[in-house]
Amino acid sequence: MSTLTPHRADPPATRWRLGWALLCAWRGFALVFLSIPALALFITCVVFMALLPIGVGLLFFFPLMLLLRATANVTRSAMASWAHVPIGTPYRRLPAGGGVTGLWARTKRMITEAATWRDLLWALLYLPSSLLIACFPMLLIVNGLHGVLMPFLWEVAYRHVDDAQWYTFIKVNSVQRAGLAVPWGLVQVAAGLALAPWFARVNGLWNRSLLAPTKQAELALRVQHLTESRTDAVDASAAELRRIERDLHDGAQARLVAMGMNLGAAEALMKTDPDAARVLLAETREASAKALHELRDLVRGIHPPVLSDRGLADAVRAVALESPLDVNVNVSLPGRPELPLESAAYFAVTEVLTNAAKHSGGRHVEIDLTYTDGTLRITVTDDGEGGADLMKGTGLRGIQRRLDTFDGTLALHSPVGGPTTVIMELPCDLSSRKTSPF
Repeated sequence: MSTLTPHRADPPATRWRLGWALLCAWRGFALVFLSIPALALFITCVVFMALLPIGVGLLFFFPLMLLLRATANVTRSAMASWAHVPIGTPYRRLPAGGGVTGLWARTKRMITEAATWRDLLWALLYLPSSLLIACFPMLLIVNGLHGVLMPFLWEVAYRHVDDAQWYTFIKVNSVQRAGLAVPWGLVQVAAGLALAPWFARVNGLWNRSLLAPTKQAELALRVQHLTESRTDAVDASAAELRRIERDLHDGAQARLVAMGMNLGAAEALMKTDPDAARVLLAETREASAKALHELRDLVRGIHPPVLSDRGLADAVRAVALESPLDVNVNVSLPGRPELPLESAAYFAVTEVLTNAAKHSGGRHVEIDLTYTDGTLRITVTDDGEGGADLMKGTGLRGIQRRLDTFDGTLALHSPVGGPTTVIMELPCDLSSRKTSPF
């Protein structure tokens, strides 16, 4: 994930408030302006789909469907934030490749996906459904205001018109008859305001019935996600093994070889030049201390002992103490996750903290570890300059790949000027807290 989940600042749809009701009615009216391009895209997509056999449609159908998917995604976001009806994205990753072959592979994938046909059906029905459902409260309110203003309109515009005016079922041919429209108009305004939140919810559910992924699509997306996360996990493990091999070869192994050579030389000089032998032995002792230190660092990089002994909370506190930044750690964990997931969470926090120290330009970092509803949630916030981008650099993407192995998610919010907030969530079960003798 590249963005944070929007905070639900709006009151719930079941709670009637004047401002909230007006907002719901206005949002429903605004959706009509999104449904018009959706209908235009439906028409053009169908036309160029029919032209696919002669090759002309191949050049236009794919980009037009991408625009239609973007329009559908805007509606998904609107339903999630406006109607509090989250709608998942059903699209699988499109095949890569350039040229006509790659374009045909992507077009073929789109045509064979059920999500494409559901998007087309949604685009066809979006305008009438918006007019019937989303706009209905606003139409009631506008028509009600027309009735409330009918006495004024009679005096200004309708008095000099020969034909009688009709306001719904009320025939307006005098100022007294115009006054009868006022209470009926007020009833319509009140009805529109009362119905607006409910109709927003109904409209969200209607759009979800067409835009949400089907069971087959969810299964396909799940298989694709597991395949990609498994590949990433294998690649990450291979890269980690290569790193360990390189560190051993260039560090501890080289020192051990040098120690062996020094001991052989010291043994040869023991009788002829004891002073030189003692110098070599001192160098060997110093090299052994450095080799031991490197081995400890290597072990800590694989799986730090404090993580096994004391758990995630104390391991994160230990990392915070070693950081050059002022780090405050807040922990609310009733137990410990499984060791592999605990290790992934630990190294993810370590990487985020390292990135903050190197690139944020801040001085203070706040780390919160909480567990609610079967999810381990880790929030890291720094007071740096912001501007971090999940798509730039490899650090955050590496963390995301690490979390993907455990079905975890990463969300980043980093406006220019800061602060930067990284939220990592890992679904897991916690064991009972281990009692430490310390």
